[in-house]
Amino acid sequence: MAHPIQVDSERLAQCAREIADAGRELGARGWTPATSSNFSMRYDDAHAAVTISGRDKGRLGVDDIMLVDFAGQAVATTARPSAETLLHVQMYRRDPAVGAVLHTHSHNQTVASRLYAAAGVIRFSGWELQKAITGYVTHESDLDLPVFPNTQDMPELVAQVDAWLDAGKPLHGYLIDGHGIYTWGRTMAEARRHLEAFEFLLAVTLDLRRLGA
Repeated sequence: MAHPIQVDSERLAQCAREIADAGRELGARGWTPATSSNFSMRYDDAHAAVTISGRDKGRLGVDDIMLVDFAGQAVATTARPSAETLLHVQMYRRDPAVGAVLHTHSHNQTVASRLYAAAGVIRFSGWELQKAITGYVTHESDLDLPVFPNTQDMPELVAQVDAWLDAGKPLHGYLIDGHGIYTWGRTMAEARRHLEAFEFLLAVTLDLRRLGA
């Protein structure tokens, strides 16, 4: 149930514009088919702005974004947030530096999630574009993108991500089997850069697999 707070309408509109801009760009690339995908930004230390459930993410406006608290509950609205909101607020709770979270369903992301589901992880090694991910300064490194089993039980998915992080493993994004990718950044621009980098890395990995390399 929505609970009242004093909403800073200017701050919410700023978040909504950034989310809508990202949605139009990612939608134009074909990464948000139908009404799939969801996006969010940190609003403050206890709340996030997130896409409303069922909206076309390539045609978002400011009225398609709502506030939730870090338990995923609607704030100052009767609108319903995206079904996977708990996976967004999880990152804001765990890391105060996270400022934006993006979840998309590109063809490459979905195919790779199915191909590597049994392995549970895709390891990228030696690719120059690994340096697009914050913290990676050389191609001479390993970058792991885990693949978690799909479920409609969002707390179960949250627990799987928590277990990965609690084991001390670096996490910059993850796939869900038969689904898509989640990634994030300190800003929306950084989150978009990470998403583009993972999309490229998945594409070349799938190309090599098709070529039998």
